[in-house]
Amino acid sequence: MKLHTLRPAKGSVKTSKRIGRGTGSGRGGTSTKGHKGAKSRSGYSSKIGFEGGQMPLQRRLPKFGFKPLNKIEFKPINLDELLELIEKTGASVVDIALMNQNGLVGNNDKVKILARGEVKSIKAEIIAHAFSASASEAIVNAGGKVTLIG
Repeated sequence: MKLHTLRPAKGSVKTSKRIGRGTGSGRGGTSTKGHKGAKSRSGYSSKIGFEGGQMPLQRRLPKFGFKPLNKIEFKPINLDELLELIEKTGASVVDIALMNQNGLVGNNDKVKILARGEVKSIKAEIIAHAFSASASEAIVNAGGKVTLIG
């Protein structure tokens, strides 16, 4: 085998269509674009969702619902997850930074503590943005302390 004998595998390289090079080529005249219309002209681009003049899907379907601009999205953390975290770290204060370090919440998440899971004793102060009524009651009854942020 020599360098000057190397060739690509048979069928792997295709020659491109030479469009608009006279009628004898079989691709002259309309240059494979059909007859007339916007799509045959230069500079054509259709809008996203354009259906050829038919009423587009996004306009046929009704609008519904409401998205409030000032809605606060909370990341829910349940008591059973908190208990696991306290057992794992042995922390006496559980705040957002500790939850973030252990992968429970992200940097900018607002946290709400919910009451899933049984609580026997919590000897820790829990700091979060919001608490459900049953969760805060369960924490206080188990000997813990609840502190709201902001």
